[in-house]
Amino acid sequence: MRLKAYFTCIALLSFVLSAAGENVNFDKFFCDSTLRLDYTFTGNAGQQMIGLKNKFVTENWAGRRHNLPNLPLKGNGELIMTDSISGKVIYATSFSSLFLEWLDTDEAKSTTMSMEHTVLVPMPKRTAMICVKLYNHRGETTSVTYHPLRPDDILIRRPDTGHTTPHKYIHYSGSPKDKIDVAILGEGYSKEETDSFYVHAQKAVNSILSHEPFKSMADRFNFVAVESVSEDSGLSSPSEYVWKRTCFDSHYDTFYSKRYLTTTSTSLIHDVLIGIPYEHIIILANTDQYGGGGIYNSYTLTTAKNPNFWPVVTHEFGHSFGGLADEYFYDQQDVMQDTYPLDIEPWEQNVTTLVDFKSKWADMIDKDTPIPTPVTEENTYKVGVYEGAAYATKGVYRPLDRCRMRDNKVDYFCPVCQRAISRIIKFYTE
Repeated sequence: MRLKAYFTCIALLSFVLSAAGENVNFDKFFCDSTLRLDYTFTGNAGQQMIGLKNKFVTENWAGRRHNLPNLPLKGNGELIMTDSISGKVIYATSFSSLFLEWLDTDEAKSTTMSMEHTVLVPMPKRTAMICVKLYNHRGETTSVTYHPLRPDDILIRRPDTGHTTPHKYIHYSGSPKDKIDVAILGEGYSKEETDSFYVHAQKAVNSILSHEPFKSMADRFNFVAVESVSEDSGLSSPSEYVWKRTCFDSHYDTFYSKRYLTTTSTSLIHDVLIGIPYEHIIILANTDQYGGGGIYNSYTLTTAKNPNFWPVVTHEFGHSFGGLADEYFYDQQDVMQDTYPLDIEPWEQNVTTLVDFKSKWADMIDKDTPIPTPVTEENTYKVGVYEGAAYATKGVYRPLDRCRMRDNKVDYFCPVCQRAISRIIKFYTE
């Protein structure tokens, strides 16, 4: 029976890959409800497993109602939902996760760990099969799991939404059904600091919407600030032996990198948002210590009192919303040099190894532009192929010498990043 089940899964996967892209009518296959799936990613550098932890359903679906079987970007993981009767792919989404980043660390070579990851999908009207896959940086599948989803399953949690967390809209453009809904949460804000959180939330929205293409497409977004209260004020900083009791259990020193601020407890984040329409998440940390992190289709977490708050929150949202890569780089001795294999084209749209440059921004550079493109004053605002990106000084290239995804002192996304973000916005709203 196990062998038969194995080959059934392989056959299903082959069908999923071939069927993706067909049109799907939302009302035919889905209820106007959100299904929240909490997973646990467990393993080490040699082996990984995916486990389903909890299932929740709440009224209203704030996500897209078109492009349902298509992926906005490749990502480092994906979820595919297949209708049990027709065998048709009815929903697909991609993501990255902190766990997948951790697998590249030295710690993952000798330690097994578990981290949470949460995915939101529309609630199917009838039984569906869900497939979740994780990829390495070579695009190879490292772990896959399948599980059925039955709408009448009594163990799907249906929390009371009559006591939603206090919240207010910072920027409202229309019904959540038609807009991209971004929830802004506070980490390390005590009850007495609620007013300060709302001020910081407004600043975050102002910063993001001051950058193109968000500025000209602001009418496609809703931003809602959600009052998430922590027992302690401030953030945990392990390198300084400081641990705080905060709403989302976040801390600095992720992967022993001092300024990397993240949380592995994604279920805590989504618990606060029950009953509130949202698709994307920004978490503001109540501290002036520099740091942050942004994970594609997961969350942005950044400090709200640091002088670089404005550029950093926008940079990190470029990661979590736009799926953009970092364009800065280190010297050859840095341990992150191997993050992007040089014989594989990265899935992020703003960096290239030139393996498949036609799929990136080849159409945006002049025919006489040399590749690689030299960094000169004349080329300051010229789209080209500048060596040094994604932490590596050699072999990985960025579109412009300076961009928000490289430099806090630059107040714009480069034309390639702008186009990538614009495509994502249109994918969700058109």
